Parts: sequence; structure tokens; C-alpha cells
Amino acid sequence: MADDVNGLSDKALSIFAFAAYHRLVSGEKVTAVVRRDGAGHEADPEGVKELEGRGLVTAGETDIDLGETAQAAVETMVAALRREVGR
Repeated sequence: MADDVNGLSDKALSIFAFAAYHRLVSGEKVTAVVRRDGAGHEADPEGVKELEGRGLVTAGETDIDLGETAQAAVETMVAALRREVGR
């Protein structure tokens, strides 16, 4: 079931949350996030596998490229956060 975000686990959502953080900080659309930064920070491997299995991302050794549906999900998350605080 490619490109489906319904019912994602918290581990998968954590990767989108990381992208949403970067979206909020930079003000720019996020198309990729770091998978491993070499300083001990790493995206949850199960979350990465889940997102790859659904066709939402393509993951390399150090980066995770977000597909169009994943990018849209991140934008939806950011919009929901803003709505919650009255923006």
C-alpha cells in the first residue's frame, strides 16, 4: 500500500516530526532529513523501514529522502501544530 500515511506507528511519525521541526525552524519545505549524523543521533530503524515499505521515503546510509506524500504529511503536521496554538 504505497503512499499511505494512515495508521503510521509512533516510530515512523517521529521521522516526520523531525522533518516538521526543520520546517518550522527554517521556514523552507523539507525534502530530506538526516538518518545518521555521525554524532550518535539516528532515526529509528523500524520507523525508517516502515516508511520505506509504504513507499513514502527512500533511505540511504546517512539521509532519508521524503517522497511527495511524506512532504505533504509534514506540511499537514505543521499546519495542525499552528492551528492548535491559534495561528
